[in-house]
Amino acid sequence: MTNNKPLILIVEDDSAIRNLIATTLETQNYKYHLARNGSQAINEAVTSCPDIILLDLGLPDMDGMDVIRKIRSWSNVPIIVISARTEEKDKIDALDTGADDYLTKPFSVEELLARLRVTLRRLSYAQSESENNNSVYKNGGLIIDYAAGCASLDGAELHLTPIEYKLLCLLAKNTGKVLTHTYITQKIWGSSWDNDVASLRVFMASLRKKLETDTAHPRYIQTHVGIGYRMLRI
Repeated sequence: MTNNKPLILIVEDDSAIRNLIATTLETQNYKYHLARNGSQAINEAVTSCPDIILLDLGLPDMDGMDVIRKIRSWSNVPIIVISARTEEKDKIDALDTGADDYLTKPFSVEELLARLRVTLRRLSYAQSESENNNSVYKNGGLIIDYAAGCASLDGAELHLTPIEYKLLCLLAKNTGKVLTHTYITQKIWGSSWDNDVASLRVFMASLRKKLETDTAHPRYIQTHVGIGYRMLRI
């Protein structure tokens, strides 16, 4: 969460509810982006890397359940559904599909803020646990000693530049997840301009030469063309 201020994506086609949620977040100094339909939501999820998504299910261009499925194919960002659908089956289906929480309309702003606080505490706890408990990463022949700031492959130390090492650590800490170009460049350089993506490709090519015996058939880092990269579990 950049500068300790979480970024929240509001996905809601009803302008009155969208404005209510936005105003509520503003009073708590939360940053937010807006999406009025499913396509915008997916695009914002890719480009903005929000910390939490507040998602309405009844969107004009696609069902919110499909939005959850698409986002879950590459991201574990917490998704809180805010929907007028009150049937128990709807709630269970949303949670089984990948939502983290379900808030029924009409809702109070106090309850919404409480749900956000719980989700943020869970995020903070998970991040601190990961940092504290995983001081050494092992995946096949790849070992990263986070405390020592070094990495080795098949017993031989890897001679990495600072950027290459940061990229390797970022991918390792998200093993199995597809990280988008935008997400990676924001984490490494703090921005996501076109030249950052170009730089990313250069550094990634260099890193893979040091990791892979055959870059045409990678064992560790998989390229998802037009999307990003993923560290494979060996």
